[in-house]
Amino acid sequence: MTLLNAAPVLDVDALYLSPYALSAYVALIEKGFEPVLRPVDLAAGEHHEADFARRSLTRRVPLLTLDGFMLSESSAIAEYLDELLPAPGHPPLYPLDLRERARARQLQAWLRSDLMPLRAERSTEVVFLARHLGALTQAADDAADRLFEAADALLAHGSEHLFGEWCIADTDLALMINRLAIHGDPVPDSLKRYAARQWQRPSVQRWLSLKRDV
Repeated sequence: MTLLNAAPVLDVDALYLSPYALSAYVALIEKGFEPVLRPVDLAAGEHHEADFARRSLTRRVPLLTLDGFMLSESSAIAEYLDELLPAPGHPPLYPLDLRERARARQLQAWLRSDLMPLRAERSTEVVFLARHLGALTQAADDAADRLFEAADALLAHGSEHLFGEWCIADTDLALMINRLAIHGDPVPDSLKRYAARQWQRPSVQRWLSLKRDV
């Protein structure tokens, strides 16, 4: 069986609000897959039930099931897909240059592990449900400044993408910026334009079009 013709299953949060589920979904679409989405009710604790815990070592979404192999954590999923279906035969998810690829992974790891006040005060409900929240605290403002400083440095070359061509880190960075831009918080114009362009990518638009029953 050709892996490209396999039907991967992607366990995601039932409300389609997870930034990590978005990232894994976009990675699959970009690689030419049509994933079957299997919603998991996190509020009801379904990710802690025995069946899900058996399939996902981390008990978290997203969880990819492909050709009998199960893998959670969105960055691990993207890296696996890129190595499973490498360029030039398939569109790359990461830059081909070794140092740029390392930088993209560094950015992903940072966005997932830092900027906690910003992530807490501008949840993805802002992005996917158009929720309006209160003013940012000083801690979140400081986190936003660090985000802008890093993004400005990475995009100083003026290209549409972080590394010349699109990579999965572009989607992750755009989401973080859009937590602020979509909410109407102050965002440098150059970064606002960058995030808006990334948001028009067809794979991202497909995620945005999913029906959210809230």
